[in-house]
Amino acid sequence: MLAYGGGWLDRAAALRGDPGWLAERLTDPVSVVLPLWRDRCLVDAVRAPVRPVVVDAAGLLAGADETVFLGLDEGRAVFAADLSGRGEGEACELAGAVEAVDVRALVGDLGAAEAAVLAYAKGLLHWHRGQRFCGACGAATVAGSGGHIRSCGGAGCGRLLFPRIEPAVIMLVEAPGEPERCLLARHRGAAEDSWSTLAGFVEIGESLEDAVRREVGEEAGVAVGEVAYQGSQAWPFPAGLMVGFRATAVSTRVRVDGEEVVEARWFTRAELRARVAAGRPLGRIDSIDRHLLGSWLDARA
Repeated sequence: MLAYGGGWLDRAAALRGDPGWLAERLTDPVSVVLPLWRDRCLVDAVRAPVRPVVVDAAGLLAGADETVFLGLDEGRAVFAADLSGRGEGEACELAGAVEAVDVRALVGDLGAAEAAVLAYAKGLLHWHRGQRFCGACGAATVAGSGGHIRSCGGAGCGRLLFPRIEPAVIMLVEAPGEPERCLLARHRGAAEDSWSTLAGFVEIGESLEDAVRREVGEEAGVAVGEVAYQGSQAWPFPAGLMVGFRATAVSTRVRVDGEEVVEARWFTRAELRARVAAGRPLGRIDSIDRHLLGSWLDARA
């Protein structure tokens, strides 16, 4: 299971539009609140995410800039509260936490589904902070439907705003013919001998496959033919969706753009296995690029 996927919550879309039901859940002693501070998770002394029950969290809820409903966990309501308007120390005190850390720092100690819930909370609260005002008329917006919609309060406007995701493609590019190789790149700012798959955001008016071909061509100067879907991953930094592909190059000629990518080269499976044996990781522990590289290596034992 890829990180940030497989979340167990029932998002209860049919219920979250009922203000009375939500109000009852907020005072229900079995409900829980996940507190966050400026996109960071508030954790206890053993770096476990803090989950105070609502009945013991009156101060936390009163001090939150925004409280959103995430869903139901076996009938128990789960909320997220944003304490970003306060200092880190005050936010930790309200939540009974000791520090605020990025969810990526916790992934190694969390199951994929648990990381998915934290990522969901982070992304939704981040969206609220950036949608306080209407982009059409400038009037203030008001949250509704448990935090899954914002409505413009401007006279004659009433525009509805919904959370948006930012789709991106990430691809493992194979060389045509023999020997079997894959293309990896070193991006600007990356350490020497640090290689990863190519990736980029999908632009308006193009398909996912179009985006794969464009990004590989722009960044590495490699023309791509066949493109095959491999899987997708929520990527909450802040609200991305990574869509993974395996692509086949038309030729092995490489010409990097020198801006985002400063170097690119073809690797054989033997070379990648040697890097693994030497302690060089293949991609981030929480990223789909590790899955793409691992599955390519596993295709030939």
